[in-house]
Amino acid sequence: MMKMTGKAFAKKLFGARYERLLQTILLDVIIFWGLHIAGFQVQIAASVRILMLSAFTAGVMWQALSSKDNAVELKHMLMLPYQPQKFVFSYVAALGGYTVLTKTGLLLAVLLAVSAWKSIEMIGMAISMLHAVLMAAAAYSLRKYWYTGGLWAAAIVSAILFCGSRTWFGLLLLADSLVAVLILWKADGYAFYQGESEKSHAIRQRKRGSLWRYFFRYLSDHKNYLLNTVVMWCAAIVMPYFLREMAGLSVVPVGFAVLSLNTPICILLSCDCDLEQAVRFLPGQKQRFCIPYCIFIFSCNMAADVIFLLSWQIQNGGVTAPMIAGAVFFALQSAVLSVLLEWFYPIRGWKIESDLWHHPRKYVVPVVLLLLAGGACVWPVLLYVLLALLAVEIAILLFICRRHPE
Repeated sequence: MMKMTGKAFAKKLFGARYERLLQTILLDVIIFWGLHIAGFQVQIAASVRILMLSAFTAGVMWQALSSKDNAVELKHMLMLPYQPQKFVFSYVAALGGYTVLTKTGLLLAVLLAVSAWKSIEMIGMAISMLHAVLMAAAAYSLRKYWYTGGLWAAAIVSAILFCGSRTWFGLLLLADSLVAVLILWKADGYAFYQGESEKSHAIRQRKRGSLWRYFFRYLSDHKNYLLNTVVMWCAAIVMPYFLREMAGLSVVPVGFAVLSLNTPICILLSCDCDLEQAVRFLPGQKQRFCIPYCIFIFSCNMAADVIFLLSWQIQNGGVTAPMIAGAVFFALQSAVLSVLLEWFYPIRGWKIESDLWHHPRKYVVPVVLLLLAGGACVWPVLLYVLLALLAVEIAILLFICRRHPE
């Protein structure tokens, strides 16, 4: 039973012939070898490596467990007779293998290529990834007691920061992994199942109504999307502290470009096939959807930029009108480019929602904006050209909104 269940989930995640796994491993090897022969080296403490691998693995594992797409397979599997322990561990093993091999493997390849490490440290990193998978699964099964998972995560992070470089730290992670195994041993399949909530059903029923109501209900139904937005706001608060030591006010556009990296709000069509089908096939929906969607992304980006500017004023002072105009420009450019990508190049063939969050396409818009920000830092005259472009874009959007007020 355990083998059959694990195989069923593995084929869904890696492909019928595990072709996706082979492609990912080949990509990891290419990235590792390319960075290694480049000779680029960075000093990274062992505790920092373990913290990075643990946090990233646990985060991706939690996203995989929270995937709405997995709920469909779980619902069908739970209708069949099953043994709770075998089912739980096969499910966790499949998602853990997907997380480590397709997601964390890329981070591990980069860390191994750019930093010096020993064999004993490699064993510690492997233990940290295993521990992160088990801990995330155990905490997810106890998500009703969210404070328990929060305290557990805080304790582990503190232990890694203070003791992560010790040789015996791997034994501590193994002991904590045993605790996670005991929690999973007492869990059953329904501890990982998320049924379709009434709020989610209400969202699907209101697609013909106000798009703004849909946007906000969509975010309220996906708490992890809201969490990502809050993380960006926190980054906006602390970023001026790190940028003030650089080239002064000229690096402010870089902060705006970094804050555009808010993936969840930019994949609305890719993650909701029913909505995309309705938008594409109903007449007149191109303008009626894309314009409000663009304004919605712009509002989210602008909120982060406003927080960044307020934090800059408090910490460094000297916020000027061109800086405010630059915030509007980068927020609007991010919104326009993200909507164009969603409309013309939606992400296809993804297995679970985590694939959407970590798809390489998420970096296209931030990279473009970073290039523009870098150009504005080197050639200040480019900033005025961008502001002129901003005025033209706002005029076009206002004209379209007047023609299509709905």
